[in-house]
Amino acid sequence: MNRMLTIASNTMGQLQNQLDVISNNIANVNTVGYKRRDTNFSEMLTQQYDNQTRYDQELGRNTPFGVRYGVGAKLAHTALQLDAGAIQRTERKLDVALVQKNQFFQVNVTENGRTETRYTRDGSFQLLPINGDGSKLQLSTSEGHPVLGTNGPIIVDGNAKDFSFNETGGLTVTNQNGTRTNYQLAVVNVLKPQNFESAGSNLFRISQAATAGQTVRPINANQVSTMGGALEQSNVDLATSMTDLTITQKAYQFSSRAITMADEMSGLINGLR
Repeated sequence: MNRMLTIASNTMGQLQNQLDVISNNIANVNTVGYKRRDTNFSEMLTQQYDNQTRYDQELGRNTPFGVRYGVGAKLAHTALQLDAGAIQRTERKLDVALVQKNQFFQVNVTENGRTETRYTRDGSFQLLPINGDGSKLQLSTSEGHPVLGTNGPIIVDGNAKDFSFNETGGLTVTNQNGTRTNYQLAVVNVLKPQNFESAGSNLFRISQAATAGQTVRPINANQVSTMGGALEQSNVDLATSMTDLTITQKAYQFSSRAITMADEMSGLINGLR
């Protein structure tokens, strides 16, 4: 009975982690540029019982000899899925969507006096003043973090009156006097999405536990593919996620029922005279 309790409790804890991942996906179904995570399970330790000494008695058997007794399953890892979400036209001039699924914008984030480069698919940008008189504006994310261009943060003149993104991530700014200035967004190609970890505010960072090899690679403007006046939606499929949520909840209930049954059987045994 103790083994049944151990197996069920182990599995319930891991199913709770899966429920958390699925719930987070569903909560971000309307988050611009959000990338869902899928869960992968693996079997925990198993115990092998070789109780058959006469192999000639089991001719034609397709499964391995003996009996394997497991102790439940565990959540091995979560995998970031870079499938592209639907592109929605907004006609807003500072909105831009990445078309290729493995390309990300670069963003500078400063926390506790330390600046770190992070990555996002959220192209709902804005221009924020960086000085008191508003003579200089900086291209920023919706959370206020500076968006990086090929030459660092993109800073434009405060008297700019028009903006437009081209198909290769180039931003054209037109001033009041008609002068045009071009900037190029810094975009990277993600080679190892398994090295990404969520950093909040729809941003990713490279994990300190990243596997060996290059995780991201900067790419040239002719390799970037964008759509101005549009945003990429979340790649979460609500119907699929709700189905996964229901299946996981049922599995959780079965494990809970197993604990109840083990407890009832222990009570019967302890009550024998």
